[in-house]
Amino acid sequence: MIRLALARNFSRQSALSRPQSIARTVRHFSASTDESPKGTSYSKLTIGVPKEISNPLEKRVAATPESVSKLVKPGFSVVVEEGAGYASHFNDADYISAGAKVVPDVWKESDIVMKVLPPTADEVAKLGDKTLISFLYPAQNKELVQQLQDQKATAFAMDCIPRTLSRGQTYDALSSQANISGYRAVIEASNEFGRFFAGQMTAAGKVPPAKVLVIGTGVAGLAAIQTAKNMGSIVRAFDVRPVTKEQVEAMGGQFLEVDFQEDGSGSGGYAKEMSKEWHAAAAKMLAKQCEEVDIVITTALIPGRTAPTMITKEMVAKMKPGSVTVDLAAIAGGNIETTVKDEKIVTDNGVTCIGYTDLPSRLPTTSSSLYSNNISKFLLSAGPQTTKTKEYFFIDHDDEAVRGMLVLENGKMMWPAPLPPPPPPTKTEEKTVTEEVIDYRAPYVSGAKNATYISSAMLAFGCIAPDPTFSSMFTTFCLSNIIGVQVVLGVTHALHSPLMAVTNAISGTTALGGMHLLAHSTSPAATFLGATATTLSTVNIVGGFIVTTKMLDMFKRDTD
Repeated sequence: MIRLALARNFSRQSALSRPQSIARTVRHFSASTDESPKGTSYSKLTIGVPKEISNPLEKRVAATPESVSKLVKPGFSVVVEEGAGYASHFNDADYISAGAKVVPDVWKESDIVMKVLPPTADEVAKLGDKTLISFLYPAQNKELVQQLQDQKATAFAMDCIPRTLSRGQTYDALSSQANISGYRAVIEASNEFGRFFAGQMTAAGKVPPAKVLVIGTGVAGLAAIQTAKNMGSIVRAFDVRPVTKEQVEAMGGQFLEVDFQEDGSGSGGYAKEMSKEWHAAAAKMLAKQCEEVDIVITTALIPGRTAPTMITKEMVAKMKPGSVTVDLAAIAGGNIETTVKDEKIVTDNGVTCIGYTDLPSRLPTTSSSLYSNNISKFLLSAGPQTTKTKEYFFIDHDDEAVRGMLVLENGKMMWPAPLPPPPPPTKTEEKTVTEEVIDYRAPYVSGAKNATYISSAMLAFGCIAPDPTFSSMFTTFCLSNIIGVQVVLGVTHALHSPLMAVTNAISGTTALGGMHLLAHSTSPAATFLGATATTLSTVNIVGGFIVTTKMLDMFKRDTD
């Protein structure tokens, strides 16, 4: 459980003089109590931000002056180790201006410690039974987790956020840092590559565009595709998950497929381990691609396991001199056999192989800003998100984000989080299927009746017609109406708008006929029919154009 700060009306010295059991009872709060509200007030908690020392290449910091101000505003006290933000271009004075206190050692004063990388054994010893929020990778760092457990500490792993939780995207530090890694991978490759990325045609000669192959189209892979495409290269991408094809093609890349049907989509948005048959088919395809492309960037990782080998030494040997490989999975063994962790080597055939594991730290300001947003927003949501009580920190197991990231609680192992219960089975009512009886005679009988009625009506009008000319014109009028109604009823609703334009043209012809009849009319009946035809045709023409114009406007953009 989290170690609380001392109450305001007691001094720290008086509290230390109490028995250890009593002090521990005062400082732990995440167990449910009868008091309301649940949790601990922000004003009683101090957040510590130490300098990252576990990796000499690490330049990130867990909190920036901007995120510190967001933590101080609701009531948290924040202490930052001297020089913690220097490598990320954040001065101590910036933290002080944001409301933090800069101290030489944050571990003594902190109740909650926020870090980037997993702590060292010495840092865990300094942590004691307090709370830690950082990347932890509990599946790989079992000894570290055991040490935290022995100390009765509480630990949250930023790498364990449920990535399928829509709200969890705000706290998804893996994605925010992978996005930077994908971008930086292309920048590192361009620095080593001996040509333009974009093709050029000049008086001095033609320079072909670079061909880039990205293996793994997760967040890092998509960032690499976008960056390489923006720089003008030809991008090809490959992933075991066919569902990513649409995303690759939307960015302008070409998605490569293996001549073997197997879906590599795993749980939690990750890829699963593939079969030997699939790997054999993929190796054949990738070997051919390595002969053609100039740059290969790999990002394939499986949580808790060694990274799968996608590019062998033989494939690298077939690449052209001057080609570059960047392995973003170098921290987990690498996807390329020639990769050396944290080093850059050149093979005998002139291929530069990059295995840097600090790509996010090569953009320290941006990566620190994004990570600090992830971790601070998670901290501020723990409690208020479910209890609806502002400015109180509470470990609520009903919060999917909190429960998913919770590794240890007061020394009790809470990882991995239980899977959510499956949805209740839907009750399907059995419907009795009755065989439909089709009456084949009905359409013919109905058609015969309609024909009889229409013929009888036409004969009746013929009997009372004043002359043969009227009978001929009336028959033509009736037949045209019948044919027109049948045609319109047979047209799909989606085609009614194009049909309206044709109707306008026909109405224009009838309007001309009506006007001609008016000009040469010799009887009141002819004048009335001509006027009626002209009026109705005019209404149809004007209305048709108005409706058609409004429908066309629906497909126009504001800039058109």
